[in-house]
Amino acid sequence: QNSELFTLTYGALVTQLCKDYENDDDVNKQLDKMGYNIGVRLIEDFLARSNVGRCHDFRETADVIAKIGFKMYLGITPSITNWSPGGDEFSLILENNPLVDFVELPDNHSTLIYSNLLCGVLRGALEMVQMAVDVKFVQDTLKGDSVTEIRMKFIRRIEDNLPAGEE
Repeated sequence: QNSELFTLTYGALVTQLCKDYENDDDVNKQLDKMGYNIGVRLIEDFLARSNVGRCHDFRETADVIAKIGFKMYLGITPSITNWSPGGDEFSLILENNPLVDFVELPDNHSTLIYSNLLCGVLRGALEMVQMAVDVKFVQDTLKGDSVTEIRMKFIRRIEDNLPAGEE
Protein backbone atom coordinates (compact mmCIF):
# COMPACT_ATOMS: atom_id res chain seq x y z
CA GLN A 1 0.00 0.00 0.00
CA ASN A 2 2.87 2.35 0.77
CA SER A 3 4.36 1.86 -2.68
CA GLU A 4 1.00 2.49 -4.34
CA LEU A 5 0.68 5.81 -2.54
CA PHE A 6 4.23 6.72 -3.60
CA THR A 7 3.50 5.70 -7.21
CA LEU A 8 0.33 7.82 -7.35
CA THR A 9 2.02 10.78 -5.65
CA TYR A 10 4.95 10.53 -8.07
CA GLY A 11 2.51 10.49 -10.99
CA ALA A 12 0.88 13.67 -9.72
CA LEU A 13 4.32 15.29 -9.43
CA VAL A 14 5.26 14.39 -13.01
CA THR A 15 1.86 15.60 -14.26
CA GLN A 16 2.38 18.96 -12.53
CA LEU A 17 5.89 19.31 -13.95
CA CYS A 18 4.49 18.64 -17.44
CA LYS A 19 2.03 21.49 -16.88
CA ASP A 20 4.71 23.83 -15.47
CA TYR A 21 7.37 23.32 -18.15
CA GLU A 22 7.07 23.81 -21.87
CA ASN A 23 8.86 20.70 -23.07
CA ASP A 24 9.85 17.20 -22.01
CA ASP A 25 13.57 18.06 -21.86
CA ASP A 26 12.89 20.64 -19.14
CA VAL A 27 10.73 18.15 -17.22
CA ASN A 28 13.49 15.51 -17.54
CA LYS A 29 16.03 18.01 -16.15
CA GLN A 30 13.75 18.88 -13.22
CA LEU A 31 13.16 15.21 -12.39
CA ASP A 32 16.91 14.59 -12.45
CA LYS A 33 17.56 17.65 -10.28
CA MET A 34 14.88 16.62 -7.76
CA GLY A 35 16.25 13.08 -7.71
CA TYR A 36 19.77 14.38 -7.15
CA ASN A 37 18.60 16.39 -4.13
CA ILE A 38 16.82 13.31 -2.77
CA GLY A 39 19.90 11.13 -3.32
CA VAL A 40 22.16 13.60 -1.50
CA ARG A 41 19.93 13.27 1.57
CA LEU A 42 18.93 9.62 1.17
CA ILE A 43 22.49 8.29 1.34
CA GLU A 44 22.71 9.05 5.09
CA ASP A 45 19.54 7.05 5.75
CA PHE A 46 20.79 4.25 3.52
CA LEU A 47 24.18 4.01 5.23
CA ALA A 48 22.60 4.10 8.70
CA ARG A 49 19.98 1.43 7.93
CA SER A 50 22.01 -0.92 5.75
CA ASN A 51 25.27 -1.14 7.73
CA VAL A 52 27.15 -1.27 4.43
CA GLY A 53 30.83 -0.37 4.59
CA ARG A 54 32.89 1.34 1.92
CA CYS A 55 32.81 -0.43 -1.43
CA HIS A 56 36.20 -1.41 -2.82
CA ASP A 57 35.32 -1.19 -6.51
CA PHE A 58 32.54 -0.32 -8.94
CA ARG A 59 31.33 -3.95 -9.14
CA GLU A 60 30.76 -4.01 -5.40
CA THR A 61 28.97 -0.65 -5.66
CA ALA A 62 26.69 -2.10 -8.36
CA ASP A 63 25.80 -5.04 -6.11
CA VAL A 64 24.98 -2.78 -3.16
CA ILE A 65 22.81 -0.51 -5.34
CA ALA A 66 20.84 -3.37 -6.89
CA LYS A 67 20.59 -5.86 -4.03
CA ILE A 68 20.27 -3.50 -1.08
CA GLY A 69 19.36 0.03 -2.24
CA PHE A 70 16.62 -0.77 -4.74
CA LYS A 71 15.28 -3.53 -2.48
CA MET A 72 15.19 -1.22 0.55
CA TYR A 73 13.47 1.74 -1.11
CA LEU A 74 11.49 0.32 -4.05
CA GLY A 75 11.05 -3.34 -3.09
CA ILE A 76 12.70 -4.62 -6.28
CA THR A 77 16.07 -6.13 -7.14
CA PRO A 78 17.27 -5.16 -10.62
CA SER A 79 19.73 -7.42 -12.39
CA ILE A 80 23.22 -6.14 -13.19
CA THR A 81 24.33 -6.77 -16.79
CA ASN A 82 26.29 -5.44 -19.75
CA TRP A 83 29.54 -4.67 -17.95
CA SER A 84 31.99 -2.73 -20.09
CA PRO A 85 35.38 -4.42 -20.68
CA GLY A 86 37.03 -1.85 -18.39
CA GLY A 87 34.55 -2.54 -15.56
CA ASP A 88 33.54 1.12 -15.39
CA GLU A 89 30.05 0.83 -16.86
CA PHE A 90 27.06 -1.47 -16.34
CA SER A 91 23.30 -1.68 -16.76
CA LEU A 92 20.58 -2.16 -14.16
CA ILE A 93 17.66 -4.07 -15.67
CA LEU A 94 14.33 -3.50 -13.95
CA GLU A 95 11.88 -6.24 -14.91
CA ASN A 96 9.17 -4.14 -13.30
CA ASN A 97 9.50 -0.49 -12.36
CA PRO A 98 7.10 0.37 -9.52
CA LEU A 99 7.11 4.04 -10.55
CA VAL A 100 5.27 3.24 -13.77
CA ASP A 101 2.40 1.20 -12.34
CA PHE A 102 -0.86 2.75 -13.61
CA VAL A 103 1.06 4.98 -16.10
CA GLU A 104 0.57 5.52 -19.81
CA LEU A 105 2.58 8.21 -21.59
CA PRO A 106 0.46 10.55 -23.73
CA ASP A 107 1.53 10.77 -27.39
CA ASN A 108 2.56 14.41 -26.95
CA HIS A 109 5.17 13.41 -24.33
CA SER A 110 7.20 10.89 -26.33
CA THR A 111 10.56 12.27 -25.11
CA LEU A 112 9.58 12.34 -21.44
CA ILE A 113 11.81 10.15 -19.28
CA TYR A 114 9.12 9.47 -16.70
CA SER A 115 11.34 7.78 -14.09
CA ASN A 116 14.30 10.15 -14.53
CA LEU A 117 14.11 10.90 -10.80
CA LEU A 118 15.90 7.55 -10.26
CA CYS A 119 18.92 8.69 -12.28
CA GLY A 120 19.23 11.79 -10.13
CA VAL A 121 18.88 9.79 -6.90
CA LEU A 122 21.69 7.44 -7.92
CA ARG A 123 23.93 10.29 -9.06
CA GLY A 124 23.35 12.34 -5.89
CA ALA A 125 23.80 9.44 -3.49
CA LEU A 126 27.02 8.24 -5.13
CA GLU A 127 28.44 11.76 -5.24
CA MET A 128 28.09 11.89 -1.45
CA VAL A 129 30.34 8.81 -1.21
CA GLN A 130 32.95 10.37 -3.53
CA MET A 131 31.88 8.76 -6.81
CA ALA A 132 31.08 10.83 -9.88
CA VAL A 133 28.83 8.80 -12.20
CA ASP A 134 26.78 9.31 -15.32
CA VAL A 135 23.33 7.73 -15.08
CA LYS A 136 20.75 7.53 -17.88
CA PHE A 137 17.83 5.50 -19.14
CA VAL A 138 18.60 3.36 -22.18
CA GLN A 139 15.32 1.40 -22.38
CA ASP A 140 11.91 2.08 -20.88
CA THR A 141 8.83 -0.15 -20.76
CA LEU A 142 6.70 3.00 -21.02
CA LYS A 143 8.16 3.49 -24.50
CA GLY A 144 7.49 -0.07 -25.63
CA ASP A 145 10.77 -1.70 -24.58
CA SER A 146 10.55 -5.13 -22.93
CA VAL A 147 12.49 -3.97 -19.85
CA THR A 148 13.62 -0.78 -18.19
CA GLU A 149 17.39 -0.31 -18.40
CA ILE A 150 19.41 2.24 -16.47
CA ARG A 151 23.02 2.65 -17.64
CA MET A 152 25.60 3.71 -15.05
CA LYS A 153 29.13 4.87 -15.92
CA PHE A 154 31.87 5.58 -13.39
CA ILE A 155 33.52 8.90 -14.24
CA ARG A 156 35.99 9.47 -11.41
CA ARG A 157 36.58 9.28 -7.70
CA ILE A 158 35.91 12.65 -6.05
CA GLU A 159 38.76 13.73 -3.82
CA ASP A 160 37.99 15.60 -0.61
CA ASN A 161 39.43 19.06 -0.98
CA LEU A 162 39.91 20.49 2.47
CA PRO A 163 40.67 24.19 2.83
CA ALA A 164 44.38 25.00 3.28
CA GLY A 165 45.57 24.36 6.82
CA GLU A 166 42.74 21.94 7.72
CA GLU A 167 43.22 18.18 7.84
